[in-house]
Amino acid sequence: MKASRPLLAAALLAWSAAVPADEATIRRSLEPRLGVKIDGVQPGPVQGLFEVRFRTPDGVQVVYVDATGTYVIQGKIYDLRTDRDLTEERLRKLNAIKFESLPLDLAVKVQRGNGKRVLAMFSDPYCPACRQFERSLSQVDNITVYVFMYPVIRPENADHSRAVWCAPDRAKAWLELAAAPKPKLPDVPKGCGDPVDKVLKLGRSLGVNSTPTLILANGERLAGGLSAPDLAELLDQRR
Repeated sequence: MKASRPLLAAALLAWSAAVPADEATIRRSLEPRLGVKIDGVQPGPVQGLFEVRFRTPDGVQVVYVDATGTYVIQGKIYDLRTDRDLTEERLRKLNAIKFESLPLDLAVKVQRGNGKRVLAMFSDPYCPACRQFERSLSQVDNITVYVFMYPVIRPENADHSRAVWCAPDRAKAWLELAAAPKPKLPDVPKGCGDPVDKVLKLGRSLGVNSTPTLILANGERLAGGLSAPDLAELLDQRR
């Protein structure tokens, strides 16, 4: 009689837990198949699994393997006891950058309240997820948001982001364009020396391939928006 898949998985974990990982063997097994150079191998968040790290144009990625590199698991590991996405938390740390290294002079600064909570964001004003996230941001008080205007969803409208930079009140112009029910374009002269091309280059260098992409004060990054309560809690934890 064939063993069930859960039993096979349990047997595999029990067996691999007793066998130390052979990093050289794992590299030889996986690098040709993944088509990348492996940066490192270390024990994973579950006994018997090992984390394999490698870089792609989208940043550092991970897969999980047994001790010999024979079995590969591609996906996320959740801790149901704490309701945590352990893989996502790990990727945030692996892809973190120094917040202070960001060229904040290229960003539109939007402040509410005392501004103690700090967040940087790559955002396209015509990205539906970005516009939805702006509604969450509007419900978080005491926050400073540095908006790197990143017109990649509708690049034909990049001049709209440039116009925001030329407006006398950039924060107001950004919110009217990106957060209002109907986008409102500021009426300003063109050619004021906007940073949009520099921001596009910056985003590509950081592997920003989706909007919104958030960068927390501790350098961790997230792809996609959050609800207002979840965002406030995360910002308070990462200060």
